[in-house]
Amino acid sequence: MRRQNGYISGVHILVATDADHVVHGVTAALGGPEVAFTICREGRDVSSVVARGGIDVAVLDLQIGSKGGMAVAMDLRLDHSAGRLPTTKVLMLLDRQADVHLARRSAADAWLVKPLDALAIKRAVVALMAPPAVETTDTAAADDAEAESDAENVETPEAETVAAG
Repeated sequence: MRRQNGYISGVHILVATDADHVVHGVTAALGGPEVAFTICREGRDVSSVVARGGIDVAVLDLQIGSKGGMAVAMDLRLDHSAGRLPTTKVLMLLDRQADVHLARRSAADAWLVKPLDALAIKRAVVALMAPPAVETTDTAAADDAEAESDAENVETPEAETVAAG
């Protein structure tokens, strides 16, 4: 994945939903040069699409035709652990905050609660596609020292009141 001029490029995104407004929202948020989309309207078809290869991120709506997004995410994880599917990052789109436990239970890599925001979708996909950070002990020590320094400079509401007179 590359980012150029604010666009994500070099990515193939699977959008699995039966709702046109979700397809439009995701493709509008992530569309750009060298971004490919595959739209899947039935949850039972997602595994076969992923099995063909080339999918970088699967964006799963909570309801995908006759199968739920949680079941689809779990199928992807189980098929991967059995060696039948490649590793695929999963972004789940939830209908309400109370559905977060479904995303956790299905081992989704990330989730967003509707209504969808184009910037939030883009940030979530960029975060999913980012390589894992490698931390050295020198970097960790420097970060700890910086955090301690920042903690000393944080103003509490009480400090603001005193400073205000």
